[in-house]
Amino acid sequence: QVQLVESGGGSVQAGGSLKLSCAASGRTLSNYAMAWFRQAPGKEREFVAALTWISTTPHYADSVKGRFTISRDNAGNILYLQMNSLKPEDTAVYYCAAGGQGGFTIVDRMAYDFWGVGTQVTVSS
Repeated sequence: QVQLVESGGGSVQAGGSLKLSCAASGRTLSNYAMAWFRQAPGKEREFVAALTWISTTPHYADSVKGRFTISRDNAGNILYLQMNSLKPEDTAVYYCAAGGQGGFTIVDRMAYDFWGVGTQVTVSS
């Protein structure tokens, strides 16, 4: 069974930084795509950033490019999201996800089979 547990959320002022972590357990996680999504009140869950096992190039939503950095350890056991220059519009519950893609693009929620329960990030004006 694959389990994902997020941590590192909290409240910061605009312009501040937070680093999220996702602890992953599972025998084949090193071959999975891993990603961060977020969901704000009244909005659909949206793609933030992802890494795949076949590419070393990270992918980011346009809204976070240049501000957020996704990374993971070599074994794929821990996924990170470094968030800098935070804006109030970044306020959301952030979710860690993992999956084999199944023919879906990495920005599609359907590409991921396993999800954490989320961690709250609040950015004050």
